[in-house]
Amino acid sequence: MRTTLVIPLALALAAANAAAQSSEPAQDPEHVGWIDKILNKLGASKQVDLSHGIDWGVLPGPFYNPEMGFGIGAAAIGLYKPKNAEEDTQLSTVNIHGFATTTGALGIGVDNNTFFADDSYRFVFSGALINIPTSYWGIGYDNAVNDANKEGYTRRGVVFKPRVMMRVQPNTYIGGGIDVEYDDATQLDRGANSALATDPHGTRVLSSGLTAHFSYDTRDFLPNPYKGQALLLNGTIFRRALGSDTDFESLEFTYDRYFRMRERDVLAFDIYGKFNWGDVPWSMMSILGDNKHMRGYFMGQYRDKAMLTAQVEYRWHIVGRQGMVFWLATGAIAGNPGGLTSAHWLPNGGVGYRFEFKPRVNVRFDVGVGRQTKGAYFQINEAF
Repeated sequence: MRTTLVIPLALALAAANAAAQSSEPAQDPEHVGWIDKILNKLGASKQVDLSHGIDWGVLPGPFYNPEMGFGIGAAAIGLYKPKNAEEDTQLSTVNIHGFATTTGALGIGVDNNTFFADDSYRFVFSGALINIPTSYWGIGYDNAVNDANKEGYTRRGVVFKPRVMMRVQPNTYIGGGIDVEYDDATQLDRGANSALATDPHGTRVLSSGLTAHFSYDTRDFLPNPYKGQALLLNGTIFRRALGSDTDFESLEFTYDRYFRMRERDVLAFDIYGKFNWGDVPWSMMSILGDNKHMRGYFMGQYRDKAMLTAQVEYRWHIVGRQGMVFWLATGAIAGNPGGLTSAHWLPNGGVGYRFEFKPRVNVRFDVGVGRQTKGAYFQINEAF
């Protein structure tokens, strides 16, 4: 989203709570203030309580942006351990999130990381149902920088990505899964003259494929690492025989590294690339700009077969459950991986606020800027 103003209730409460903490002595549990009581009702806690199986917290927040108008969003965050998980196995997480706006934008999503036994097996799931007014510029950098190409449409989509992984060496995992994504471009501003209406793949696209996964992962806690590194590779083959509308291949590459600078300060690095080959539909092109990479760029403006981004972020723990982050990043798109060497590399930077809603689980409010663009994001967990 290009220009987004998010005013989450929980962040306002957290800021007030931080001010209270800095100006008043610690209170007896029997004299907890009204702010703490509200946060506790929402599930915010410095302790994890697994006595009921899953320790839930709920986070509501109203927001506004020019594309979707006024709306309300909410996220339910759960921390748990499977019955066969060992005591020192990191906590599993589930994040159920949704939103609705006055312009008809609707969405619900689920993200899950489950760690079994002594972390010998992992189950990862990402899924979503969305109906979002958005814009399309076409494919390639030259189309993206020409505002005359911008046209509005409504994107209706389904995402279903389960994956199972097995540890084969210390910190090393292999696995597989499926990737099913359906996109339907409706309410085209330019009607039959729309670039989407005349696209050879049509306005409705189903992509279905099988995914192979490899990872080397020493991160101490996936939602918010303090130390470690991760090399992640996901290769997907989309085929008509599997229900896909077209045949193509996709490779995602991620390398993250984390350095603990002080007790809770972290210097984090991230390199992310997505590369496609074959008959790639418009909906499955690599896209530069989202709530994790190149924050502040309109999601979908820059799209092509190849994309690469790099970012560095300093995560500063201020006091108690409060923190801030600062980041710098750059990214580019091209028609193939080799074209990235001579591509137009775009700048990016930003600042964010953090509130520790659950132990090591942060609520984040990020404001990012780029070349003639800016955006704000309200999310659960760190960007990477």
